[in-house]
Amino acid sequence: MFLSSAVRSAVSQAARQVRSLHRSAARAGAGGIFVHRDTPDNNADTPFEFTEENKKRIEAIVSMYPDGHKQAATIPVLDVAQRQHGWLPISAMNKARWFLKSLSQTCSNPPGAIQSQFCKQSTSTAVTRASVAEVLGVAPMRVYEVATFYTMFLRQPVGKYFIQICTTTPCMLCNSDSILEAIQNKLGIKVGETTPDKMFTLIEVECLGACVNAPMVQINDNYYEDLTPKDIEDIIDELKAGRVPAPGPRGGRFSCEPAGGLTSLTEPPKGPGFGVRSDL
Repeated sequence: MFLSSAVRSAVSQAARQVRSLHRSAARAGAGGIFVHRDTPDNNADTPFEFTEENKKRIEAIVSMYPDGHKQAATIPVLDVAQRQHGWLPISAMNKARWFLKSLSQTCSNPPGAIQSQFCKQSTSTAVTRASVAEVLGVAPMRVYEVATFYTMFLRQPVGKYFIQICTTTPCMLCNSDSILEAIQNKLGIKVGETTPDKMFTLIEVECLGACVNAPMVQINDNYYEDLTPKDIEDIIDELKAGRVPAPGPRGGRFSCEPAGGLTSLTEPPKGPGFGVRSDL
């Protein structure tokens, strides 16, 4: 009994120590928000309507999926909504419910002249309020499940430029802490905060898959790699001036080639038959 109690105490103490070392910050994405709570900025009445261009884009996306599998378009359609709005409010997710409800109520009744015309238009024109849900055919909860699972979906407002800095082991060993400090000093914000002018949001994330180019950050869709504190300050200055710097390594190398130049594949390919016996 005493031994069992001692083991439980030791494990509990070790777990507390490990948790104290964990640095992951509060996320704007789904990974940090497991339930929805209405706020003045995010509620069912938050204005949201797809643009005509995005309606056509959604129609093209959904058309790639066969009947019975339209729900597979949930992720790309949510991505379209987020790119348009800058983040993903509950009202954007609720579009599917509104569309499906309005279409089913109107088209399931014996069609009169007006109803028949509505149903015909809903299935033949570029995506309308009704047709998005009709082609997806998913329940609202299926949309919520997707939006709350993937951290790519931002469920609270973020700045125009969304900075994600990697501080996982490879980047940390390449001094990502200095990059994080430079960003905080330059923008006057801490991790998880947005600048007063709503231009920049900063969060700390796990590995972004560019370890060979550490340290690095992702700003919106672009990776900026091989960074120094001055590099990230220059990038921020460019963004403030309305210019988007070219993504990629900042140290002069191409992609993830060795910094000192290629060490293999330095000659043109030998071509077919190289190394094959002449009698074959």
